[in-house]
Amino acid sequence: MLDEAGAGLDELAAVAPGAGLRWADGDGDGARSCRRTWLDTFDWRLYRAGLTLEQVTGDGAAGLTLTGRDGEELAAEQISPAGQSPRWPAKLDGLPAGPLRELLEPVVGVRALSPVARVTSRLTQRRALNSDAKIVARLGIERMSVTSPARAVAPPRLTLAAVRGYQAEADRLGAALTALSGVTPANGTALDAALAASGQRPGRTPGKASAVPLARDAPAATAMASIFAALFDVIEVNVGGAVRDIDSEFLHDLRVAVRWTRSGLKLGAIPGDLAVRFAPEFRWLGDLTTPARDLDVYLLGLPAMTASLEAGCAADLEPFRGHLERSRATAHRALTRGLRSARFGRLASGWRAELAAVRPQRKGGTVAQLADDRIGAANSRVLKAGRRITPSSPPERLHELRKRCKELRYLVEMFGSLHDPAVRWQAERELKSLQDCLGEFQDAQVQREEIGVFAAQMLAERSAPAPTLLAMGEIAACLARRQRQARSQFDARFAGFAGAPSQARLAALASAASA
Repeated sequence: MLDEAGAGLDELAAVAPGAGLRWADGDGDGARSCRRTWLDTFDWRLYRAGLTLEQVTGDGAAGLTLTGRDGEELAAEQISPAGQSPRWPAKLDGLPAGPLRELLEPVVGVRALSPVARVTSRLTQRRALNSDAKIVARLGIERMSVTSPARAVAPPRLTLAAVRGYQAEADRLGAALTALSGVTPANGTALDAALAASGQRPGRTPGKASAVPLARDAPAATAMASIFAALFDVIEVNVGGAVRDIDSEFLHDLRVAVRWTRSGLKLGAIPGDLAVRFAPEFRWLGDLTTPARDLDVYLLGLPAMTASLEAGCAADLEPFRGHLERSRATAHRALTRGLRSARFGRLASGWRAELAAVRPQRKGGTVAQLADDRIGAANSRVLKAGRRITPSSPPERLHELRKRCKELRYLVEMFGSLHDPAVRWQAERELKSLQDCLGEFQDAQVQREEIGVFAAQMLAERSAPAPTLLAMGEIAACLARRQRQARSQFDARFAGFAGAPSQARLAALASAASA
């Protein structure tokens, strides 16, 4: 890499003779331009996995290239002409089927790919020749003008590639290049350089509820205000993606932050009547997001449901898919109106102002004491509700236990910075095992009931052919089997959670928080 005051082309021209080589005549006189766009998910899944996806557009064509941590090309896909390249952001089903898409799917999942940096590059290449006029290495000089995420000029980058069989000569040339003043080893990829020039850092995971760093002796009221402010940051950063319907994870992450907030409001740690005033507003926000998210879950699960068919086939469910997509579009319009409404604006401004005004309470105690007390109480509620469940208990009892488990999980995660990471991870893992079982039971029941509602709606719309209704009935039967299987697993899952090792870990979390 050349710094801004580093070596110029004249100095580079003198390098080859110093290494016993010469530059090919005519090289360096012309340059070609291209546009480089790096793509990743909103939460940087590719970057965190050590992968880089780049689209290069130039000379009327475009291509996508996926590289690994060491810069090795893993897959490439040509998109020609350039006008046919996907419009970003786009989900993976907008890419052609092939090796590139297959490598991306396990990492990207349901998230959309969006541009994280764009540059216009001018590329110059010089060929180094030996005394026999054989090409031994190629030197690339790239000058990048960053256009996104902010306009900037990145330092020029040099890349030296040896021709096979001439590594020693290329190494001599490389040593001469690095000896020049102003030439420094590149610290990272071209993407890193583009982001650094824009003042950005890659790899951050915005938009997800996570533990806020807390001091154990911090007053409970101000600590909770900090947690609530961070959670509202998560809500707001996901609003745009949810409204634009970029991918389903924006709405999911927004909902999780709302749920954490509603659980936190029940702790009674913030002063005055804030919880009384704002709990209804966050309940409204939660209710606003529910219909679209429920339909997202249905649509995301439909391929698995389709695969479970034995008598029916995928084509039979296409009218059902169409009904779900139309219903989801209606729900999304209602969601968009709510998130753009004056009510949401008042909630945002009022909540921010109230949190900024929170001061320590005289008898409020520390956040560690709050975490200890509330985690212990929530765990007791889970144990009490779980021990009441018998083989003859109605589904509502298991649903109630699921809600108690969620409350406990939110508290463990919310106050996570106060806990030993290894103990917390194991406690969350055991709690999640129980939650997954209860979630499978509840989701299967709800979806069975909804299939009946959907069938009635489709009959009323006259959009339900007989094969579709039969296939929907087969899915309902499959859901009933899944529900029975989850119920059969419950006793063992709950016994594991209620057992001495798991309970000791939860007790250790509480004692560590208040230590």
